[in-house]
Amino acid sequence: MNTRVRVVVVDDEPLARSALTLILGGDPELELVGEAADGEQAVAVVREQSPDVVLMDIRMPIRDGLDATRELLSRADPPRVLVLTTFDADDMVLQALRIGAHGFLLKDTPPAEIVAAVKQVAAGRPMLSPSVTAQLISVATAGSSDEAAARERARAALTSLTERERDVAEAIGRGLSNSDIAKEMHLSIATVKSYTSRLLTKLDAENRVQIAIVVLNARKTAVPLPNSGSDGRGDGRP
Repeated sequence: MNTRVRVVVVDDEPLARSALTLILGGDPELELVGEAADGEQAVAVVREQSPDVVLMDIRMPIRDGLDATRELLSRADPPRVLVLTTFDADDMVLQALRIGAHGFLLKDTPPAEIVAAVKQVAAGRPMLSPSVTAQLISVATAGSSDEAAARERARAALTSLTERERDVAEAIGRGLSNSDIAKEMHLSIATVKSYTSRLLTKLDAENRVQIAIVVLNARKTAVPLPNSGSDGRGDGRP
């Protein structure tokens, strides 16, 4: 049985597609099953090939990666989407994460890290590194009324959490893995996973990336995050 991770690469630049093809094709655990030069082609290729992971460029002609990502994630059996960008801070990337993309990679990411990220996402672990988290914080500084409303919603959502749940959410927002959180907070990995499951429910998030987005939005308000009134210390602290 073929257990290799099936991957589709979407980028409007032929050289970028070729480079990614070489990078991914050199790993025995990955199988490149299709390429696309725009979002319209991407939707068609995914429909034909049913890949596990899509490396999705954002800024493309005809149909951008954001719109294509939205359609792909609405499928009954959606692929996991890793957003590709040349920008360290791109508002379209932030939008893609909000609608359910599983993380993003800069196009100048070293080849070994690209391969590792694809495998991580295929295994169900969203890709959000600490450096990416810092970049997303800067993106979330827009001063529009929509952004202001998003910040207020995020702050309100965090008030529903216990202190320990909020600590875990903040750690996820810093890009820490379950094992890193467990070490930092002196918890078992199983307990961290339990907290994460609660956060997904309480914050109405589909994955860890969306938890991080809530945290990042809340950080941009000038008012400190309020204490929930519950220390949450009785359900997991050693």
